[in-house]
Parts: sequence; C-alpha cells; structure tokens
Amino acid sequence: MPDVSYGARTIRYVVQHCPDSQVHYISVSRDEGVVLKGPHLSSPQADSLVLKKARWILEKLELVREVNTGDIVTGSRIPYLGKHYYTEVVFMPNLEKAQVDFNHSRFQIQINPSGDRQLAIQQALDTFFRTKAQEKLTVRVRQLAQTTGLTYTDLKVRRMGKRWGSCTNSDVIILNPDVVKLPYSLIDYVIIHELCHTKVKSHSKEFWAELARHISNWKELDERMSNYKF
Repeated sequence: MPDVSYGARTIRYVVQHCPDSQVHYISVSRDEGVVLKGPHLSSPQADSLVLKKARWILEKLELVREVNTGDIVTGSRIPYLGKHYYTEVVFMPNLEKAQVDFNHSRFQIQINPSGDRQLAIQQALDTFFRTKAQEKLTVRVRQLAQTTGLTYTDLKVRRMGKRWGSCTNSDVIILNPDVVKLPYSLIDYVIIHELCHTKVKSHSKEFWAELARHISNWKELDERMSNYKF
C-alpha cells in the first residue's frame, strides 16, 4: 500500500483505476480508508495528489473515526450541518424525559441517570434531528425547487434505513432526518438529486444529464457522500 508523509503523520492510501473517468477523486471512509480514484497515474503523481489534499484527508480520517463509535458520553462529538460538536451529558435525577439543547457551539443532553441511558440519549437525539430536519429541509426543498424549476407534490421526513432520500411515483420527496448532519453543499446535493427524480425516475443517462444541468460538480459531491455513514 503506497503512503506519503505529511509532517509527523503518514497517510496510507490505495489507488482505484477508473479508465472511464477524466478526473481524479479522493474519498475517505472508515471501511476503505483513503482511496485515490481516476485514470492511471505514476506513483510520484499519485503521491503528489494525495499530499495536496493531506490536510483535508487527515481531517476526514478523524471525522470518520468519530462517527457512530460507541456510546454517547461527555466529550463525544455529534455531527450536525457538516461539523462535529462537543457533547456534554448532564444527569438530572428528577427529569422524566431526556432533553437536547444545542447552542451552536456544543450539545448538552440532559438525562435521568436511572434506566437505559444510551436509549434515552438516542431517543432524544432522534427527536432533535427529526425536528431540525423538518424545519430546515422544508424551507430548502422549496427554495431549490424554485431555483431548478423542478416541482414536487409533498415533502416527508422519515427514517429510511440506509437511504438518504427517495422520490415516489407521485413526486413526493422523502428525506432521512440524518440529512441535516451533512454539510450544506451535500444537503443541497441530496435534495436536488431527489428533485431530479421528479423528472426522471431511474438512474439512467437522462437522469445524470438532468442532475448535471443543476449541479456541474455532482461527481465530486457524489464521491464525498461516500464518506458519510449512517
């Protein structure tokens, strides 16, 4: 496995040749690590590309290690709108139901110390993200529909297993509440992706051509989506 040195850090990566691609992409995920994708490169050229993105790669490696790892305790980092925020868990014996407070710099989760603490925390976070998703995505879908000229009949926020979103045959857009954990650019990508399905239901050439009309760098954004896991 090739590697490059960046300061005191070593970045190991794999190369995935994609002859049909004209550009190079770097993806970072917990399962695959750092992957350089694109047409054939010499080893020095590959090293150079990875070094150019070294700071970004190291930041992403830290993020993917933190996402969905273990219990949520004081000091955990919770993803929201593309950032990871410090979390403080506060025990309140007289509290009946766990509560989540977010002040734009940190999360505070208040729970009763008795019972299943992690279940209470997860239920409170699910409520928080569902509420925020309904609040923020409703406005953004409406704005992007007007910008793109693509129309939809309704918007629903619903957990969908391993899917970020979908579009029904009757043009109802369904978005996973976890979409609000993504950076704004990827939130827009998910929304426009589903809006394009109001015009083309399949992932055919016509669909990707429609998507390219509204997002010129959709391939880059699609690669970035692979860094985010449920």
